Amino acid sequence: MIENNLNNQYLLATPSIKDPLFASSMVYMCDHSKDGSMGMVVNHLADQNLGEVLDQLDINCSTQSIRELPVFIGGPVNLQQGFVLHTPLSKWEKTIQVGPGTCLTSSKDIIEAIANDEGPEHFLVLLGFSGWSAGQLEQELQHNSWLTAQSSENITFNENIDHKWQMAFDQLGFKLDKLSPTTGNA
Repeated sequence: MIENNLNNQYLLATPSIKDPLFASSMVYMCDHSKDGSMGMVVNHLADQNLGEVLDQLDINCSTQSIRELPVFIGGPVNLQQGFVLHTPLSKWEKTIQVGPGTCLTSSKDIIEAIANDEGPEHFLVLLGFSGWSAGQLEQELQHNSWLTAQSSENITFNENIDHKWQMAFDQLGFKLDKLSPTTGNA
């Protein structure tokens, strides 16, 4: 475990991030250790909906409301890999708990359950993930590329995707225009 562990926190992209993959991103942090970090962007939509993913996986689903659910781009790493960020912990094959009551599953059985309307209460289907090598995220934090905020199920799984970043930022209690673009050491 490293000091200032960011598991179960949000990274909120600041305006200093120009990379279109991460501009305006809100990343739910799943793992943060001395070996590197992994998270899921929870506010960038993919070009496809869940129905298209189900068709690609040969999973039958005739419920239109399920087929129309959004799919998110979890990050630029391994975009062909699917993940489900969800609550609560359950019986899925490849599930890890990433926060109190929040889990990440990468097995097909959860997608099949979702297609049958037997999935978790709250969930996001994501393609790919965001990853940082050892020390890389800490450097980005020192350069004010990211702000950190406490995560909440209400924000992570909120249906108003365009407002998630702002909802998380509002928890910090200051205005973004007051953020200094430079850092210093005291």
